[in-house]
Amino acid sequence: MGNSSILVVGGGISGLTAAIEAAEVGYDVFLVEKNPYLGGKVAQINQYFPKLCPPNCGLEINFKRIRSNPRIKFFTLAEVESITGQEGEFTVTVKLNPRYINEKCTGCGKCVEVCPAERSNSFNYDLDKTKAVYLPHEFAFPFKYVIDGAACQGASCGKCAEVCPVKAVELDMQPKTMTLQVGSIVWATGWQPYDASKLAYYGFGRYPNVITNVMLERLAAVNGPTKGKIVRPSDGKEITSIAFVQCAGSRDENHLKCCSTVCCMATLKQALYVREQYPNARITIYYIDIRSRGKHEDFYTKVKETANVTFIKGKAGEILEDQATGNLVVIAEDQLSQQLTKETYDLVVLATGMQPATAAGPIPAEAGYDEDGFVASALPGIYAAGCASGPMDVAACVQDATAAALKAIQSVRGQKNG
Repeated sequence: MGNSSILVVGGGISGLTAAIEAAEVGYDVFLVEKNPYLGGKVAQINQYFPKLCPPNCGLEINFKRIRSNPRIKFFTLAEVESITGQEGEFTVTVKLNPRYINEKCTGCGKCVEVCPAERSNSFNYDLDKTKAVYLPHEFAFPFKYVIDGAACQGASCGKCAEVCPVKAVELDMQPKTMTLQVGSIVWATGWQPYDASKLAYYGFGRYPNVITNVMLERLAAVNGPTKGKIVRPSDGKEITSIAFVQCAGSRDENHLKCCSTVCCMATLKQALYVREQYPNARITIYYIDIRSRGKHEDFYTKVKETANVTFIKGKAGEILEDQATGNLVVIAEDQLSQQLTKETYDLVVLATGMQPATAAGPIPAEAGYDEDGFVASALPGIYAAGCASGPMDVAACVQDATAAALKAIQSVRGQKNG
């Protein structure tokens, strides 16, 4: 007889869905997430399309379901190191990285007030900084502070420990390892934006006013680095013109061969962010194809009919910077007019695609991957979910994760009854 527990790796929308669905029909679930909070990329989104509503309400519903279900045990700052055994009898080693803040934390924030050290804020894609002790974001679950060990000055400072009223700071906290026995595994480690610095001809990393679509999402968010104001990173200037460059590294033999499916809709949504803040701004979208399937076609039509929004069918070949002004020149061929265009903008947004986390951190067990690193096959009992298996939007991730949870349940039931 096999083990009926299920391990879910990844605490984004796919992992949350798989864990909750399995637990709510009676299975014990271990949920492992490498970040200090649950919610994944969805927590970093400003608004969903096409309704343009914030994600926090949907995430909070899932967090409530986790809090009320004793069958789910979750671990943040945790990484799977090894998987051995077989379907029904997997042994999984998990590394628990130190948070340096214990369970007593009440979220009062007194530690932040006295911390002298800073770190780049990865939640905002390094567009701003936090103190070495920080709350990942204002809707973080669990709502606990965390200390960045690489930035913290440690016991030589110790100011945070001195002011904590509940003695929640443990600067000597050490990594731990735990071993789990589970019957099946759902691998839902999600995705990362493609590294735009590999696209040298676009100048990302060299030109501060060339940003990515995920960075713009944070700029537009009220809990982002600019409190929701879309401005140029170089000088904080309001924008009068902006270019969106589609398929930045996607559908490209030298980079990501796949279409990430969501980038077109993300750009259309972000064009409306800009239009709302800057009614007279000039907005240009450089594209190969606009992929707005099914119900999203109306959204595309809405944006296309918006004033001062221009679509140029042609992939941008190069971006140059005017060093004196920080303005950017986008060079592209307009395939419809068959003319070379050179237009100047305040800000350029690269629509970078989805690269699966498995491309850099594969499953520590036998598995097969496609040319972009998405999971194509795995050992019996291990099931990829959401963007670990292919690029997809939030709704598709929820559906795919529900299917993965069902497969994991069928797996443990089959072994238990076998």
